[in-house]
Amino acid sequence: MLKWFRQLDEILRGDATRIGSLDEGKINIRVAGLSTVIILLAAIYGACMGSFNLLHPLGEEARIKAYDMYMQLLASSVKLPLLFFLTLLVTFPSLYVFNALIGSRLSVVSALRLLVASMAVMLAVLASLGPIVVFFSLSTTSYSFMILLNVAICAIAGMLGLAFLLRTLHRLVLVQEARDCPIPPVQQSQEPGGEDQQAQKVNAPPSGALDRVGMFTSRKAINVFRIWTTVFALVGAQMSWVLRPFIGNPGLGFEWFRQRESNFFLAVLRTLGNLFSS
Repeated sequence: MLKWFRQLDEILRGDATRIGSLDEGKINIRVAGLSTVIILLAAIYGACMGSFNLLHPLGEEARIKAYDMYMQLLASSVKLPLLFFLTLLVTFPSLYVFNALIGSRLSVVSALRLLVASMAVMLAVLASLGPIVVFFSLSTTSYSFMILLNVAICAIAGMLGLAFLLRTLHRLVLVQEARDCPIPPVQQSQEPGGEDQQAQKVNAPPSGALDRVGMFTSRKAINVFRIWTTVFALVGAQMSWVLRPFIGNPGLGFEWFRQRESNFFLAVLRTLGNLFSS
């Protein structure tokens, strides 16, 4: 277990994703070990989210049993890891296709390692901000405020994790371009008879379906993956809406999942309205 956390520390410090560590065009991390750390960190932050239901002083009209409050704490700890891995499952095929289109030769395993490393960064940020969520759970009774606070914290963690993903992809593309050295101009020689020898045949480095001849892929790769990170963020946001509740309204009984309605973005706007109208 300790070596897995050391691996996470190397990722956070950038030791695992420096140019020198990517010479072979891949990230050397253990997916199984890092996934275990991700589950643990997600469970910790999930418990911090569910603490509002447990710590909130109940009114007489609520009539919620202690069993419901502890079940919400347990459910949040279980569902938050599920949120990240389901988002990974839904978005991974598009990541691999985008990766192939821009000419990056990342294998399926390498692409999976990269995405798991990005998720580890997200969860490390979330877990580090968990005590702040518990503090506000103790100091406020506003359910709407707690929802928006957690949305803001998850957005911060998501931006940092996706920024890590883009930086690492950029480094991988640079490493691949360095390995595919520029092709020297074809040398021609004159035979005594005055005829030119046939030009040397050289093998050009493989390119993606969106490549232009003679153009580097670095800028295009980053632009394409910026689009993908937007897709990842949208899927993750809506997935959190499907798996709700994570915080738990103290005025309602415990449920593993709420009835499907509306969407994440309309719900955030509605919560903003409730916060400022109260």
